Amino acid sequence: MATNHNDTIDRADATETSPLLPPTTPPAHPDQSQPHHENSAASHLRRTLSDASDSSPKKQKTWQQRWPSLLALLILCLGVVLIIVFAFFAPSIVEQYAREAAVFTPRRLSVDGLTSSGARVRVQGEFEMDARRVEKTGVRRLGKFGTWVARYAESGESEVEVSLPEYGNVVLGTAKVPRVVVDLRNGHTTAVDFLADVKPGGKDGLRRMAREWMEGRLGRVRVLGKANVPLKSGIFGFGTQKVSEEMVFEEGDVPAIPEYDIKKINVHETEGDKKGMEADVTLRAFNEWPIDFEVPGLGFEVLVDNCHKSEPWIRVGDALTGKTHVQPKHKVDLHVTGLVKKLPDVLTQDCPDSDKSPLDKMLGNYIRGKENTIYVRGSKSHHSDTPRWITDLISDIVVPVPLPGKAMGHLIRNFTLADTHFSLPDPFAAPNAPESEPRISAKVQALVALPEEMNFNLSASRVRAKADVYYKKKKLGKLDLHKWQPANSTRVEATKHEGPGLMVESLINKAPLNITNEEAFADVLQDMVFGGKGVVMHIKADVDVEVETALGAFVVRRIPAEGEVPVQLVTSPPGRPDHGSNATHNHTLDFGAFLPKITDLNIVNTTASSLTLTALLNLTNPTAYAATIPYLDLHILKNASLLGHATIRDLSIVPGVNENLLVHAVYDPLGMGGDAARKVGREMLSQYISGFNTTLTIKLHEGSLPSLPKLGAVLGRRFEVEIPAPKLEPPPRKPGEPGDGDDDEKKGPHFIEDATFHLLTSTATFTLLSPLRHSLLIIEDLDATAFYKGDDVGRIEYDLPFAVPPVDSEGKGIESPRLPVEWDLGSVGYEAVKNALGGTLKLEAKAEVRVRLGRWREKVWFKGRGIGARVRI
Repeated sequence: MATNHNDTIDRADATETSPLLPPTTPPAHPDQSQPHHENSAASHLRRTLSDASDSSPKKQKTWQQRWPSLLALLILCLGVVLIIVFAFFAPSIVEQYAREAAVFTPRRLSVDGLTSSGARVRVQGEFEMDARRVEKTGVRRLGKFGTWVARYAESGESEVEVSLPEYGNVVLGTAKVPRVVVDLRNGHTTAVDFLADVKPGGKDGLRRMAREWMEGRLGRVRVLGKANVPLKSGIFGFGTQKVSEEMVFEEGDVPAIPEYDIKKINVHETEGDKKGMEADVTLRAFNEWPIDFEVPGLGFEVLVDNCHKSEPWIRVGDALTGKTHVQPKHKVDLHVTGLVKKLPDVLTQDCPDSDKSPLDKMLGNYIRGKENTIYVRGSKSHHSDTPRWITDLISDIVVPVPLPGKAMGHLIRNFTLADTHFSLPDPFAAPNAPESEPRISAKVQALVALPEEMNFNLSASRVRAKADVYYKKKKLGKLDLHKWQPANSTRVEATKHEGPGLMVESLINKAPLNITNEEAFADVLQDMVFGGKGVVMHIKADVDVEVETALGAFVVRRIPAEGEVPVQLVTSPPGRPDHGSNATHNHTLDFGAFLPKITDLNIVNTTASSLTLTALLNLTNPTAYAATIPYLDLHILKNASLLGHATIRDLSIVPGVNENLLVHAVYDPLGMGGDAARKVGREMLSQYISGFNTTLTIKLHEGSLPSLPKLGAVLGRRFEVEIPAPKLEPPPRKPGEPGDGDDDEKKGPHFIEDATFHLLTSTATFTLLSPLRHSLLIIEDLDATAFYKGDDVGRIEYDLPFAVPPVDSEGKGIESPRLPVEWDLGSVGYEAVKNALGGTLKLEAKAEVRVRLGRWREKVWFKGRGIGARVRI
């Protein structure tokens, strides 16, 4: 094929400055169309490729000289294509790829040091592009290719600003970040380690956010980060890029306040002359974050709640912390020293609408295991190396600190009442008045357990309490000890089994016992008095203790206390030995052990059917308990018939011998029990004056305790106490007179001193000793028979009244008129009387006598033994 000579150019003449595509010679006939010939770069390229197929050496040499130009052309064409593609599509694709594939794993964040305006923070971590995180295939492929081409990216020194859009765009802080170079290729990891200078932003916004975080109100948080970052990759610079990234932290993403344990508390007095209390506390928490920093020494104010949440907190003291090193994934011990110089008055004063002070509420919650909240507010630090910006930042931040309670159900380990004294209520008190209740006087002993952390002097000066009294799990009443009672205390050191304690003792005087369950109280009396055994009552109390410490005196209120109060009976009176070790515990109380004896009987009023009298009573109290009885009325019965009632007023009974106890009584069987009761009463009087062992039944009734009618009624239904009738003390006699003997007292009272029988006149006279020392007794008639060793001696019938006055000051009785005697002639008894003429003998007598005291009349019988009789002509 023919070619134009101009088309042939010596390849040797081509130089590096020669054009890649040599020019062609214009055709000879420019106006002639040549459809089969191309004078373009494309035709030249085809010829060149055609020449390359020529195997001649000359042609091969020409190809070797041309291939660099061809390769450059291909790269240029490919670059043009890539530029066109990335110009339209790459920015959004690469941005999406970078956002999804970039992974930064923080390994360690530490504070390298504090500055006057912020902190120098060291950030360590790993950067990696992970294409597997990209979901779209096209984005993943183009991103991998683009980052493979770029290989590395470098950010220049920049300043990052972090703000909170929802908090008025308040700036959290700024950080100066140095140059950072990372590998952009997929799967390649770059270790990142740089120092950044961090400065806190607006303090008001930080405090507001911190408060919400502390209070648990920080939910969804939107954080905006902005920076102008110089970027380049290799030799290519991309200028300064404005980077803005927004992150949203949901409620679960925001880190919570770390949990902590109180490992140690030691409360002690301050050293030196200054008064106050110090508390050394060690808190332990776990740092789960990869953060390493050192907290400088800080100062805080310790605040507590006032009476109401709306009122300002009460500052009670200060707290200081030392330097604390926080390591990643490690436990952190924080040592805190608290100092309280004096308790504020507002802390210990009762709230306006309550009888409790703020301190009472805190201590009450603590000892009952309930949680308290104290508040810690930043203040000026006492450490000189603490930057001011830190103290300024925390000065208005208040951190609520839950203070767990310590359930101290056994705070009072032992609670007892000793030397108990029971007093009955005032009968004239108004209903429901404190004076209308029984009263208890005793020594209160309470052993208060002290926490081992309390290593300071503590003493109790006063106590008071409100106690519920139980018996057999039934509440019987309330013991009111609301009045302050002086107390003294002694510290009890710890043992192997128990911690230290404080023994508090106080005397209570006439504390009201409000009986709320009469049936339960009746159970106590039944078991204690009639069951012959001691009883154990249970007390649950809330005790208030006024304590004195180095901070001054304050009250710890409503300390729960429980205790057993054993009450034992002593059945042997003082001076008598007990028979066996159980003599005071396991025997029914014998009322005969009281040894009652009437020393003076006085009739103060009479009616046709009743006697009103007073008596002086001697008795022995065999128990260990004393009692004061302002008023008590008892029914007196015999064989279930009501004969009268006895009343005692302002009576005090002590353990041992009690003398001259005044008792008022009314004997009125007809008026209180009817004719049947009168017959029973007549029989009882006859046995009584004859010296028989007579018993009476006494019981309470609704009117026994006017201020406690229900209790009296219950006790009256459940208890009837049978007691021996008090013996009448006989008038004194001269020693050696007839009738005197060692066994006289055993035979009963002697109302007939002696007798004289006159055989010639068949009469007899008697020396009578009246049992009444103040009243005149009239014998209206009598019908009597005398016996000697069971055989009749004679009979006396006399229907003329004669008086029996009280004995005189010398103890002499009155001689009766001469009474006619009808002898039983021929009887053994009469013969014995005759044989005793001029001497004496002892006779027995039976008589029916009608007596009168004032307006009261009654016919009784009498049996006498051992009556000394003289026989005269």
